[in-house]
Amino acid sequence: MTPEASEEPPIRVMIVDDEPLIRLDLREMLEERGYAVVAEAADGEAAVEVALAERPDLMFMDIKMPRLDGLAALERIHQTCRIPAIMLTAWAQADLVEQAVDLGVFGYLVKPVKEAELLPAIEVALARADEMKALEDEVGSLEGEVRTLKETLETRKLVEKAKGILMEQAGLGEAAAFRRIQKLSMDKRKSLKEIAEAIILAADMNMGR
Repeated sequence: MTPEASEEPPIRVMIVDDEPLIRLDLREMLEERGYAVVAEAADGEAAVEVALAERPDLMFMDIKMPRLDGLAALERIHQTCRIPAIMLTAWAQADLVEQAVDLGVFGYLVKPVKEAELLPAIEVALARADEMKALEDEVGSLEGEVRTLKETLETRKLVEKAKGILMEQAGLGEAAAFRRIQKLSMDKRKSLKEIAEAIILAADMNMGR
């Protein structure tokens, strides 16, 4: 749901890109849909400083930038706080996507960004951010287990795979698939990671692996 359809405060967005025209186009698309663009930056060093000062709800972060690239900037930001990010790039390179996933990025768009792709990317990113918060809370609450980003990301990868299986086999949407995993976790008193592993194992066995 976009902010214009809700009475809640608008989602606060930050745009980071070294191309002024890209920032302008993205700002216009976002503001037309009711999002509040609270900050902009043109390089990675400035992005870190501004993001930590503004603490936006969502960031659009270019990958290739002067002074500090977007992935390195995001890594620095995440050392202090977790801000959901959608990466922007003109380079559809698999290695960059893999690095972005390892950093917990929630979306990836190739420039120039099309409005038809932008809004679904925001919805998915915010939904995945909520999922990450749930995973972090669970990992942090497990007795005797130290809450770390690595553990959370490992769990997230398993949950993402399990969601994909449920989406394919049960015809569920992404959010509904995650809710199914959460419900199974509560009903069976198992962690999200354990439920995800069970779903993946069952799928592998059904395929005769």
